[in-house]
Amino acid sequence: QVQLVESGGGLVQPGGSLRLSCAASGSFLIITALTWYRQGPGKERELVASINSGGSTDYADSLKGRFTISRPNARRTDLQMNSLVPEDTAVYYCKARTIDSRNRDLEVWGQGTLVTVSS
Repeated sequence: QVQLVESGGGLVQPGGSLRLSCAASGSFLIITALTWYRQGPGKERELVASINSGGSTDYADSLKGRFTISRPNARRTDLQMNSLVPEDTAVYYCKARTIDSRNRDLEVWGQGTLVTVSS
């Protein structure tokens, strides 16, 4: 079973930057995709960015140019967030889509990390 742990959240001033990380542990054959979501106060959870095992990326249109997703290794994804605005305040979640030793296609969520953009 795969576990995900997000880190890097915190308080940042408007215009600042943060780098979130999501690390996977446990047993699996492959993580086919790693995706960041966020849920702001009073809002629905929304997709932020995704990266697959081949390195292809996808972003929410509204975040292109400010957020960059990367995958330093097979078990980790980073989300570089620049020019942050108060509307970016949210809990950021990482999701992994994995294939396990039984060839099951599974999704696993992390617990989330809080990002607060405020002066």
